[in-house]
Amino acid sequence: MTLSIYQNIGLKRVVNASGRVTKLGVSTISDKVAVAAVEGASSYVVIDDLIDRAGELIAEHTGAEGACVTSCASAALALSIAGLVTRGQWTAVYKLPDPCGAANEVVLQKGHSIDFGAPIQTMIRLGGGCPVECGQANEVHPEDIEEAITDKTVCLLYVKSHHCVQKGMVDIETMRDIAHAHNLPFVMDCAAEEDFRKYIALGADIVCYSGAKALEATTSGFMCGKREYAEWAKRQYHGVGRAMKVGKEQIMGLLAALDQYEARDHAAEVEVNVAKIDWLVSEINKIRGLHAEKIQDEAGRAIFRCRITFDSEAPVGLTMEQVNEKLVSGDPIVWARTEFLNLGKIDFDPRPMLEGDKELIVEVLKQIMEG
Repeated sequence: MTLSIYQNIGLKRVVNASGRVTKLGVSTISDKVAVAAVEGASSYVVIDDLIDRAGELIAEHTGAEGACVTSCASAALALSIAGLVTRGQWTAVYKLPDPCGAANEVVLQKGHSIDFGAPIQTMIRLGGGCPVECGQANEVHPEDIEEAITDKTVCLLYVKSHHCVQKGMVDIETMRDIAHAHNLPFVMDCAAEEDFRKYIALGADIVCYSGAKALEATTSGFMCGKREYAEWAKRQYHGVGRAMKVGKEQIMGLLAALDQYEARDHAAEVEVNVAKIDWLVSEINKIRGLHAEKIQDEAGRAIFRCRITFDSEAPVGLTMEQVNEKLVSGDPIVWARTEFLNLGKIDFDPRPMLEGDKELIVEVLKQIMEG
């Protein structure tokens, strides 16, 4: 096998069985996206004009009135909050992250106050916002949201993610209606979601997406929604957004990925991934001491994974933490999903697996269990 560019500088090859995660570089890009990024990097352009034009094209793809391209989904959220706090006023833009007494409270459900690699509260604060959690970690009522709203509230935030608590939370439509009844923007963080029209059509005023996850674009993101909010977000590039500016090559790669995404056969992609999972489940269940099963993504997306646990024949004293340590210390590294590692579970996501990866995973697991 030809060495990768990372192996050429002394790093181990990584078998990504975790998914499109930032920790592993999110995703790989197609030739079309790569060419667009290289061509974008090879010419000059007025960046403000490019940001405006990209916003128009993203809006067409999402059904939104306007959009603002960003360096990632986290930046999209931070710039969106900054826009709402400053209301696009230049004097306020220049003073962030200090809101200087402006309304800046962002109400979110306690079960949505997550760490996705960084705390979501940090992204809110970067934009001059103040996170206000309502309800309890496993149960939130509409009244909890209503009573958290004050004259300092700038928006309601709903986080659509597998990281969130999935039970006991108030649904999207109810939270949207509460926001609009109080004349407040309803903001959604949908970083890893795969439907780029659904939530605008559902009545969200701002939706934030990653470009590098489902779209498999260059490192990028965007917010889309009401035209005024998109314009307010763009202004932040002359303030706090300067520290998270997006490059011309990132933008052109994102636009190419958006075009490509609409032409992809998503149902066929799901079938291919399910076939990988079915094979993994069948082969891993032949390994003494392990039990494998097919599971679906916690957030309800059409993403299926292989989950392994120990069965009654597992070696005494062996822990799933030790299995994972052996996976990540090998060469190549096998990086699985470990959200439920403390419960004795490891998950394998098929989407980023390359040819031969699933076979390698089974072989490594055999060696670990036999060793």
